[in-house]
Amino acid sequence: MAHILKSNSLKVAIDLPLENYKGSRFDWSGKISSIKFENLPLTTIEDTSSKDVNFLGKGLYNEFGITSPVGYNETPMGGWFHKIGVGLLKKEHKDYLFHRNHLIKPARFDIAYEDRKIIIICKSELVNGYSYILKKEISIFENSFTINYFLHNTGEKKIITDEYVHNFMAINNALIGKDYTLKFPFQIDSTLFDETVNSENKVEIGSDTVTFHEAPKKQFFFSNLTGGKDLEAGWTLINLKANLGIKEKGNFKTDKINLWGWRHVISPELFFKISVDPKKTIEWSRKFEVFKINP
Repeated sequence: MAHILKSNSLKVAIDLPLENYKGSRFDWSGKISSIKFENLPLTTIEDTSSKDVNFLGKGLYNEFGITSPVGYNETPMGGWFHKIGVGLLKKEHKDYLFHRNHLIKPARFDIAYEDRKIIIICKSELVNGYSYILKKEISIFENSFTINYFLHNTGEKKIITDEYVHNFMAINNALIGKDYTLKFPFQIDSTLFDETVNSENKVEIGSDTVTFHEAPKKQFFFSNLTGGKDLEAGWTLINLKANLGIKEKGNFKTDKINLWGWRHVISPELFFKISVDPKKTIEWSRKFEVFKINP
């Protein structure tokens, strides 16, 4: 059963590491499966047509090393490599693809509960010179919550990777369309994007906002909205019909933001670049805040 963090207005459901989602992509520690504000849902699932929901993203799932997990290139075929927050995955292909389901040896997870806070610790074994302890603290306040990360390198080699949260947002389950506006705290230059998928031309990229002509029937995707520059890590999503907004702010600069979405969901993704030497610890945090819009 999910662990619930609650305030008077906010409710955050967190699946424990061995509950529900057991795929090889997303971090198992602190799987935020849903968010509600005054009983209105703010998140959804990756694919509403799929019946296998325990292998899909939902809520606020985060991932380490989407393009290349720690030690993957050094791992021989048939060997095991680290997927931070999950465990060891078996290497059965030359190239890593995040959407493949790999064989998993789960890491060890410890859980502690405090007032308005849950702490989940993921401990790996030493493989190919790499090992780590990941601690994630999720704390709730009146209309906001924070995710604090602590990654301690217990291995022999430097850990170089990245982390982001795949925010599966849908305010009051409203379809993506004219009522939505997504705003970033910097100027957007679409000529610097690495990739643009907008086949229906229903997504409009402005100077610092993203708007929608109507609900896209096909998936859309824009990669590297920052153009590779180190910029403020944040976004704000509002829905005018619901008179609600939600925003995320990281305590770090980001050099990569991706945006993915579909008819029923929008996902702005703030990437955090990780480089941590043996016996050292790196810390970062994300704050999510919900607010009302005066009609």
